[in-house]
Amino acid sequence: MTPEPQHLTGTDPTPGPPPGCPAHGLGPGGLHRLYGPDAEDLGDLYERLRDQHGPVAPVLLHDDVPMWVVLGHAENLQLVRSPSQYTRDSRIWTPLLDGEVKPDHPLMPHIAWQPICSHAEGDEHQRLRAAVTAAMSTIDHRSVRRHIGRSTQALVNSFCERGRADLVSHFAEHLPMAVMCEILGMPEEYNDRMVQAARDALKGTETAIQSHAYVMDALSRLTTRRRARPEDDFTSHLITHPAGLDDDEVREHLRLVLFAAYEATANLLANALRMVLTEPGFRAQLNGGQMTVPEAIEQSLWDEPPFSTVLGYYAKQDTELGGQRIRKGDGLLFAPAPGNLDPRVRPDLSAGMQGNRSHLAFGGGPHECPGQDIGRAIADVGVDALLTRLPDIGLDCAEDDLQWRASIASRHLVALPVRFEPKPQQDVDLPPRAMPLPQQRADWQVGTLSSAPAPAAEPLPAPRPAPDFVPAPAGPDRPKGVWQRLLHWWRGE
Repeated sequence: MTPEPQHLTGTDPTPGPPPGCPAHGLGPGGLHRLYGPDAEDLGDLYERLRDQHGPVAPVLLHDDVPMWVVLGHAENLQLVRSPSQYTRDSRIWTPLLDGEVKPDHPLMPHIAWQPICSHAEGDEHQRLRAAVTAAMSTIDHRSVRRHIGRSTQALVNSFCERGRADLVSHFAEHLPMAVMCEILGMPEEYNDRMVQAARDALKGTETAIQSHAYVMDALSRLTTRRRARPEDDFTSHLITHPAGLDDDEVREHLRLVLFAAYEATANLLANALRMVLTEPGFRAQLNGGQMTVPEAIEQSLWDEPPFSTVLGYYAKQDTELGGQRIRKGDGLLFAPAPGNLDPRVRPDLSAGMQGNRSHLAFGGGPHECPGQDIGRAIADVGVDALLTRLPDIGLDCAEDDLQWRASIASRHLVALPVRFEPKPQQDVDLPPRAMPLPQQRADWQVGTLSSAPAPAAEPLPAPRPAPDFVPAPAGPDRPKGVWQRLLHWWRGE
């Protein structure tokens, strides 16, 4: 008889393990914490939880708040595709209602309900989501890809002559912001300060509030301009959609789109480039044509999804998931990172996943990421152009020296130092090329006639007379052979 599965609607008053016990350091009820020393390697912890509990495991968030983490691929899809059973509205979360989650909880920015489409349900979700997806559908993807190419060229120009760069701070953290500012309709706002502000706000540093305010000021100015004078950009289409979003709703959804796209795509770029630089077989397949850059990006989305987990989903009723009894008001973490490594889906993690887009990187169900094609385009074009410009690029440190900054939500590569032979800058309006074209002659004229008289052609040299034929001197007669003598005799000669 198996014991009844654990429930998460309260903490277990059972005393903790004695000092020296292997379980010492676990939280109430012997549950693992997703923070602190026990969570230094969340990937390893998720696998231990999978072995211990199966596809759905009980864990503790900061302040020992109980939560479920969904580790199975199928179970994650069931979670996000069952809006009748699970909601993104945290206002029904039991620990929040019971006061266990304080206003200053470290994860409150992720947990707190907001009037945006990713937290809304029912008719309100349909209204807000319709406006966002309709605005997304107006994006000219060919134009966006051209802008990605120009932005990539400009970024590579900024470091190509030095022969060294950090592809995180010099490339991966800049390219998504340059593209998103263009899409939203505020290309003039793209600069180092905007990149720094977004990065700082997402890290949650001591200056995160000021950085967040800087970004919101830019979005407020954009909203005011486009409300007064719409143009052909994402913001204008969001404002003019029949859903009738007010200025606050417009600003909040611009913030949602900007931050989500920036964070996800910056991580995707860094992860994909790291795979190219550190896995020889991966790069060999790219160079040999066995794998395309888009296929490489999909492999990266399987192995290193931009978001490890998403907080959160909340049970609307008592239900069951992955063999665990989920009670009404329980919270669950949608977890793409461990879900993508589910051994039932990927029994051999070394096997390539080319052509398979069934990963969890962009979620699923009614809250699936509506801008995933933009993220893919930024990564596809950016990585391809970078490798074309710098084909000899290599890692400038030992792979073991690479450092990561991990949290429950995501795992960031801190830096990706590279080296290469210095290269000249290229015209940002032209496609990237591996080697610069030779300088053209100044006196060449193509397609136009010059008004100046053409120089007289030099006379061709007179043909040299052919030498008189002089026959070769006749040599002495060679003696006739037997067959020739017989032939002459036969002819009577």
